[in-house]
Parts: sequence; structure tokens; C-alpha cells
Amino acid sequence: MNDELLRSHRAGKLMLFVGAGVSANLGLPTWSELIERIAQDLGYDPKIFSTYGTPLALAEYYKRKKGTLGPLRSWMDREWDKPSTDISKSEIHRLIALGRFSRIYTTNYDRWLEMAHDKFDVPYDKIAKVADLVSATEGRRQIVKFHGDFDDETSIVLDETSYFQRLNYDSPLDIKLSNDVLGNSVLFIGYSISDINIRLLFYRLTEMWGRSVLSSARPKSYVFTNKPNPVAQEVLGQWGIEMIVSEEDDPKKALTDFLQELVTSRDLNG
Repeated sequence: MNDELLRSHRAGKLMLFVGAGVSANLGLPTWSELIERIAQDLGYDPKIFSTYGTPLALAEYYKRKKGTLGPLRSWMDREWDKPSTDISKSEIHRLIALGRFSRIYTTNYDRWLEMAHDKFDVPYDKIAKVADLVSATEGRRQIVKFHGDFDDETSIVLDETSYFQRLNYDSPLDIKLSNDVLGNSVLFIGYSISDINIRLLFYRLTEMWGRSVLSSARPKSYVFTNKPNPVAQEVLGQWGIEMIVSEEDDPKKALTDFLQELVTSRDLNG
């Protein structure tokens, strides 16, 4: 465990970025299953349909054909929010809720982070739109739904158009992110480091710091993975992002063990 990362966490100066891998640990549908659903709804063979473009482009095609993402969003809401899922049994979500994270950003649409905080009695404010910023309570943890929330279909970043609009990085949530990263280290969990979307986010964070007169004082950022990748390590390193690699093969156990050490370290060391 990185000592500087531990110190940032204990000081409440560590911001968490949560990706799809965290939700996948609950047995929720993957992107490939989402594309299969889109293909079925449109009458295509899923294997053939998946070759026609990126997931964003395929979702864009669905929206143009249906006129709305509404039916797809409803299916996602049902599949990602199954009553059979018991959040109290997710050690990963428990550790996230009980951690000393200054902010939790997520690109996931589901509500499991919020449900975990409710389950373990950790107060929070959900931030998914401008109005939420106005009503947020000073000093309370914020869960920022960076790519939208199932409770508001218009906020969901899923199709190509909405994603390209997100790339402008000029929305109120982007401005908030720029402000938050200036004073906090950032830890990414549940992301594939080969995903171009998250790599673009890494790059954008570097750009945000580069525009600051305090760039030399930039807090470190980290990405946790259980798959060594020397190429990614070198590229991300030039952007000021350190890879933390577990030797555990099972991704769920790797992340659980990592969070356990990170979150409980405050009790052991101060």
C-alpha cells in the first residue's frame, strides 16, 4: 500500500472515482449484455450487431430508431436494480461507504452506491444536476453521478451524442470536478485502463492541473488494477497517475483486499 495514498485517505483528502467494475461485482449486466438487449429490441442478431460500431454508436442508433432511450433506460433500471441483490453482502460497497473519501464520483447510472450509504447509515448528498449543487449540505459526503442517474433520463450519458457533449467538459459538473481535483488526490477503482473513455478522463484531469498556476503542487492520482500493464503504467505515469497493481488474480478479491487495507489503515496508524 502506498504511504502517500494512505495519508491522503486518513486526512480526508482522497477523492474516489467508481467505475463499472464495482457494479459488475454485484452481478449486474455488462456492456456486452446491454448491446445484446439493443440488438434484440431492434431485431438484429447480437453478434452481428456488435460489429457495426462502438457501444456509444450502437446506443445512438437505438435512440434514432426509437426516438428515445426511454425503453432501454427502463430495462437497464430493472436489470441493475434487482430486488434479489443484497447490498449488505457487498464488502466492496461497505468499505466504500465507510471510507474517509472527500467525494465519490461515479460514471455508473445505478443506485447501489447510494443504497450502500443508506444501509450503513452514512449521510450523503447525491449530485446529478445543477439543482443538486444548490441544495447540497456543507461538509456532507457527495456522490456525484458524472454520467447521469437512472432517476433522470435526460442526465444519462449513453449514446454517442450525449458522450460527445460530455467531452466538452464545460457543464456545471465538469466545473465542479475541476475545482475538486485541485485539492484532492484521486483514486480510480472499477475501471479498465485500456478503456479510451477513462483514459480521456485521465488526460482531462492532467489538463485541468496544467492550466493551474499551482500545477507543481498537484496531489497524486492513482488507479487500482489487478492486471499489470507496463505500457499503461508508462503512459499514465507521464500524466501523474500511478498504477497500483494487485498480485491477486480474482478482481473482486483484489479490490476487496485493497479497500480493506486502505480503509482500515486509519485505525491502525492514526
